[in-house]
Amino acid sequence: MPAHLPQTAPVSDAVRARQTLSAIPHFADLADDVLDSLLRRMTPCQYEAGQVICLEGEPGEKVYFLEKGWVKAVRIATDGREQAAMFLRGGELFGDEAVFTGAAYPVTVIALENTTAWALEGQAVLELVQRHPALAMAIIRHLGERVLYYVQLVEDLGLRNVQARVAHTLLAHAELKDGQLIVPRQAWTTLDEMATRLGTVRDVLSRTLNALEQEGVLHLERTQIIIYDPQKLLERGRV
Repeated sequence: MPAHLPQTAPVSDAVRARQTLSAIPHFADLADDVLDSLLRRMTPCQYEAGQVICLEGEPGEKVYFLEKGWVKAVRIATDGREQAAMFLRGGELFGDEAVFTGAAYPVTVIALENTTAWALEGQAVLELVQRHPALAMAIIRHLGERVLYYVQLVEDLGLRNVQARVAHTLLAHAELKDGQLIVPRQAWTTLDEMATRLGTVRDVLSRTLNALEQEGVLHLERTQIIIYDPQKLLERGRV
């Protein structure tokens, strides 16, 4: 039986669903009556690592709200090669672009680790945005940010070489921890997944990272990448 079949949500699940919505940008400020309208229609879904959540080309019938776990959205070529469109984690949503355009899902979304999400039927979403202008605005803002993300992705893939893409991506995801600038690595963040994200292949990415490490710009560890020279990395990331 598919692991993602909807289940009836008990009270404890309703609390979790509300927390999930509140963690999503632009949804946290929605009035309680708007959130309640969403919660009554949301169903919990569980996915195992490697499981496909939605498939490119299938009818876009649901919007998904991620509670926890990481997923990747990819386009897959006929020869099996992947181009990552984005990586998403708890507190984000996907599927809305297909629902609002009446189109098929534009990407395949795959769980990178055990993932919990909440599904909302597309027809319910369309009905709710007509009744609640604040919800419509929250989704419009989300879609606007998604467009800006894709503009940045086009710039990265079209105008930056691999080293510039690596530098730009590392700086975009860096955070300060114990006085060091680091980029955390999830358990699934293999060189293959990183290469997919950057639109290159494992060998090229490996050589690029090793060259930057030999120059003293960064240091590779299993659970993180330590950035020693952010200024030099910034220079390498410029178009």
